[in-house]
Amino acid sequence: MHFELTEDQKMIQQTAREFAQAEIAPSAVERDKSAEFPYDIVAKLGELGFLGMMVAPEYGGAGMDTLSYVLAMEEISKVDASVGVIMSVNNSLVTYGLQKYASEHIKQKYLVPLAQGQKLGAFALSEPEAGSDATSQKTEAVKVDGGWELTGTKNWITNGTTADYFIVMAQTDREKGYRGITTFLVEKGSPGFEHGVKEDKLGIRSSDTCTLLFNKTFVPDENVVWEPGKGFNFAMDTLNGGRIGIAAQALGIAAASFEAALKYSKERKAFGTVISEFQAIQFKLSKMATDLDAARLLTYRAAALKDDHQRFVKEAAMAKLYASRVAVENALEAIQIHGGYGYVREYLVERFLRDAKITEIYEGTSEVQNIVIARELLRD
Repeated sequence: MHFELTEDQKMIQQTAREFAQAEIAPSAVERDKSAEFPYDIVAKLGELGFLGMMVAPEYGGAGMDTLSYVLAMEEISKVDASVGVIMSVNNSLVTYGLQKYASEHIKQKYLVPLAQGQKLGAFALSEPEAGSDATSQKTEAVKVDGGWELTGTKNWITNGTTADYFIVMAQTDREKGYRGITTFLVEKGSPGFEHGVKEDKLGIRSSDTCTLLFNKTFVPDENVVWEPGKGFNFAMDTLNGGRIGIAAQALGIAAASFEAALKYSKERKAFGTVISEFQAIQFKLSKMATDLDAARLLTYRAAALKDDHQRFVKEAAMAKLYASRVAVENALEAIQIHGGYGYVREYLVERFLRDAKITEIYEGTSEVQNIVIARELLRD
């Protein structure tokens, strides 16, 4: 198997790396402290084409492959995972699904500005009583003249207070269970639609997470995505691709943790020599590097399968499951190698751990990934 990146992919990787260092790194620490949303950075990501990377040029996107997206996500997330998740949601959960399933009307009116970075999107599936169990949607859409009225609550919504357009799943025929779920595109500011306060989170603090509230919010018929009753299928297919994005985010955190630990081990002296000379530290670095490479290869494989239009459900779940675990473990080891310094903000690695944990939770917990993998193994 040939693992060499194309020249275009190398260029995307380098562009993302340089952008992250020049535009994101200077404010990352302060934004983490203040939980400030990176408006200017998101606008510049849009100008680079990084908010619609996999969208066809005819709809305002960059027309890149999934692997290029993974490369960019890793570089961005290596510097700030908060920016990484903002980018991931718009690419993996919003523009991907709209390009694949939405009507031409929705593509022209909503997908184009989303892909161009003029507008920002959010994906609203989770509810207070429907997290991992996405089939138990309580949000309801009732048919009225010319459209639908949505009533219900969504929570843990990334880009919740800042997004312009929201992809919302709601029950349109409760008797049909998950076959009665429909996807809607809701505009910010629609009557009856409000958002709650921004959550005060452990990690990815510069990203925006909140609850959404719908009270008889009118959505016109033309804003139904795909068709009534296909909402669960839409959500699951979109999340399959989204897991590759979160795996790439986890890769970035894991890589940042490893690089920080490696650098510090060559500088810190104890017992008259740099600590990288100690076998205990060498073994930690060896495992971190090996796990990082394994996670990267799993993620690249999932991206390559998706680009080749092959089934990638199991591979995407494996990539997210393993990369998220490595992100947490590498961050923990980076703190251990730093000793007491790893416990203070000045050395950054404590933020890597806080940011890493969520990758084992959102877009399907690690437990859900194991279920997905097992089902794929047993499906034939």
